[in-house]
Amino acid sequence: MGKFGHNIVVRALSGAALLVIVVGSVFLSEFSFAALMAVIGVGSLWEFLRIARHSNVQPQKWYPIVVGTLVIASAFAVAAGYLPVKALAVIFPLMAVVPVIELYRKRETPLANVAVSLGGLLYAIVPMALMCFIAFRGGEYNPYVILAYIFTVWVNDIFAYLTGVAIGRHKLFERISPKKSWEGFFGGLLFAIGFAVFAGWYLGGNLLVWGGLGAVVVVSGVFGDLVESMYKRAAGIKDSGSIMPGHGGFMDRFDALLLSAPFVFCYFIIFAP
Repeated sequence: MGKFGHNIVVRALSGAALLVIVVGSVFLSEFSFAALMAVIGVGSLWEFLRIARHSNVQPQKWYPIVVGTLVIASAFAVAAGYLPVKALAVIFPLMAVVPVIELYRKRETPLANVAVSLGGLLYAIVPMALMCFIAFRGGEYNPYVILAYIFTVWVNDIFAYLTGVAIGRHKLFERISPKKSWEGFFGGLLFAIGFAVFAGWYLGGNLLVWGGLGAVVVVSGVFGDLVESMYKRAAGIKDSGSIMPGHGGFMDRFDALLLSAPFVFCYFIIFAP
C-alpha cells in the first residue's frame, strides 16, 4: 500500500472513531454530552493559544483553560436547570482577571497577550457553552437536535469537498484557502440544506425553519473554516494539532462548529423559540 492509500485508511479509521465518540457521547447522557463540549472547547482553546505562540505572542495558558472549563460547566448547569441563570454572572469577573494577571507576567506584548487570551475564550469556549443551551432549548435534553446540527456541518464538509474535487473551477477565497471553490460551496450548501430538511421532517419540525438552519450552518461554517486557515497561515503551520491522525487537531475538525454555534443559537432563538 502506497503512502496515499495508507493516509486514506488512517483518515477513514480516525474519522470512524471520531463519529463513534461524538454520537456515543451525545446519546449516552446529558453529562457525557457536556464532557464532549468541554473537551472540544478546551482542546480548541489550547490549540488556539499554541497557534498564537507560533505568531510571537505570549498569551496566558492555564488561567484561560480553567476559566474556559468553568464557563462550559456553568452553561451546562444553567441550561440543564441545575443552577439559576444568575450563576452565569461569575463569568464576567473571571474574564476581567485576565488583564490583572498580565500585570505580573512582565511580558513584552501585554496588549496582544490579553487580546489573544480573551479572544481564545470567545473563539473556542463561548460556542461550546452555547451548544449546551441549544441541546436544552426545548426544556429537556434533546440529543437528536444536536446530532442533526453536527451532521449538517459534516454533510456540508463532505459534499463541498467532493463537489469541489469533481467540478471545482472558480476559487472561493484563494488568498486563504486555494483549494476551496464556489462549486464546492454550492454543492455543500445543496446537500446540507437537503439533510437539514430531512432532519426537520424526521424530528417533526418546521421544514422551512430547518432548511434555513442548513443555510446558516453552511455560510457560517465555511467562514469558520476560512478563519481557522487564516490563523494557521499567519502562524506558518499546517495543522492546529495532532490529536486525530489524518484529521489534525480539534480546530481542524471542529472549526465550522466553533464559528457556526453562535449563529445557530441566535437562529433558534429568533425562528424556533
